[in-house]
Amino acid sequence: MSVTYYSYYDSPVGSLLLAGDGVSLELISFPTGQATRLPSADWMRRNDAFKPVKQQLAAYFAGELTTFALTLAPKGTDFQLAVWAALEKIPYGTTCSYGDIAKCIGKPEASRAVGAANGQNPLPIVIPCHRVIGSNGALIGFGGGLDCKEFLLRLEQTHAPFSLQ
Repeated sequence: MSVTYYSYYDSPVGSLLLAGDGVSLELISFPTGQATRLPSADWMRRNDAFKPVKQQLAAYFAGELTTFALTLAPKGTDFQLAVWAALEKIPYGTTCSYGDIAKCIGKPEASRAVGAANGQNPLPIVIPCHRVIGSNGALIGFGGGLDCKEFLLRLEQTHAPFSLQ
């Protein structure tokens, strides 16, 4: 049986709970919002296990990192894993709709199911579920709260490379 380690990272959106097996990151949880998680009683605190995660989060929040390079181990259904893989393809500083993700995974009628899978993303920020918005452009559904989602989107839009398309 593997041990789950945890630590915290003090970010501009609050103290983020980080958890994993010491090699792979399995969870990031916001301090507030509908998806907040707390360490389980059998988890062990080990701050040094998450040094690369903390370094990359610091660079992300400083506007210096647009793509994470971490060993991730999200746990979910095949559908959830497909949605989360599609989220990782959304370019930094941009947004798309739940319908766009549904089309991307070959299930164009599954917008609501995509929304549910998006809401179960265990690695927000790193797997950028905050980049998914309503088809009308509204900021909807985010485990860390809409203020946090807005902060992350503004951060990325401020630091996104400029390009003419």
